[in-house]
Amino acid sequence: MELTAAALMTRLRDHARPGEVMHKHYPGEGDVLGVPMRSTFDTAKAFTALPLAEVERLLDEPSYEARLSGFCVLDFQARRAKLPDKDRRAAYELYLRRHDAIDSWDMVDRAAPHVIGRYLLDRPRDPLFQLARSGEPLRRRTAITAPLYFARFGTAADLTDLFAIAELLLGEHDPVVSKPVGIALKYAGVLDEATLRIFLDKHAATMQRPALRYAVEKLDPAVRRAYLG
Repeated sequence: MELTAAALMTRLRDHARPGEVMHKHYPGEGDVLGVPMRSTFDTAKAFTALPLAEVERLLDEPSYEARLSGFCVLDFQARRAKLPDKDRRAAYELYLRRHDAIDSWDMVDRAAPHVIGRYLLDRPRDPLFQLARSGEPLRRRTAITAPLYFARFGTAADLTDLFAIAELLLGEHDPVVSKPVGIALKYAGVLDEATLRIFLDKHAATMQRPALRYAVEKLDPAVRRAYLG
């Protein structure tokens, strides 16, 4: 199989059902080919070994499915346990350098934890704080979604920055950011419930309601009711 962006695009177009598959969740202004989500993921997985130069060509494409496929390829590559560190760094740098290609929340959710979070697990998290202070909601979403990797695969000690970024973003009204804040807190609480409850004791009264509902979702029902009032 030819490992090129052009070959992947041909595969996507083979699966396209324009006018039938609409992707109404997609908020961007790019073209929609009409490829079912399952076919998009399966195609990206088949091209996991795509060179990063070819991935970047996908990120230059106008269509939603092409760029989503590019970020899926980055995700599949980053999930490889034995991926050389230089390749992990290259994927991380490509994601950040081409954040301009992201115009939908699902691109962030698909790739940020393993591409960004995994790379930063044992490194300084300054890039996440820079993203959290961005004027662009999707960059702020990356800032709070990437640390899901810390919550799922790290230790309680790795959560300090997750809680700090969540605190920075607590005032968000845009659901593109406020909902993932709650989701990140929820999974942080699975790993370290005591620290989550300290956080909630301080902030629950002023948190956006959807974020709070997500944050308490895995707590004991009685505790959950107390925080929700």
